[in-house]
Amino acid sequence: MQNLVVRQARTDDVVAIRDVLEPMMVTNLLLRKDLVVLYEAVQEFLVAELDGKIVGCGALHVLWRDLGEVRSIATTPEVRGMGVGHTMLEGLIERAHVLGLTRLFCLTFETEFFGRHGFEAVGEHVVDHDVYKEILHSPDAGTAEFLDLPWVKPNTLGNTRMLLEMARA
Repeated sequence: MQNLVVRQARTDDVVAIRDVLEPMMVTNLLLRKDLVVLYEAVQEFLVAELDGKIVGCGALHVLWRDLGEVRSIATTPEVRGMGVGHTMLEGLIERAHVLGLTRLFCLTFETEFFGRHGFEAVGEHVVDHDVYKEILHSPDAGTAEFLDLPWVKPNTLGNTRMLLEMARA
């Protein structure tokens, strides 16, 4: 896409991010996020802009020293299948390299999409027991999904846990 620009999200983009995510939150494909949560996490988001309109978004959330989670990759219906999600994911992977992460996690129904980018299905234990105990202190709902805590089970049913092992940049 010639006029597609992927860039760091700004606070002015948050309502548009919510609008891109809303259809997937309504159908429970994504964990519901209130506007305040999106504003708090705006620094984690990249947006895809086409002719001045936000048509996609995706976030990278750092979970631990070496581990990040790809979150909330979504596009508007009019650009689905046109490579916008691919471009977003590549931007998030590059950002993970810059941060020094070596593993990226996602919890997804879109296993083919992530598989094409090197993610592989994994079991529940992505971190060792000591790290698990530390991550339990996070108040973040997405981190609770990562940890597979009972109170988020309705949001994770049917999802596949996937991991990308990356070489150090």
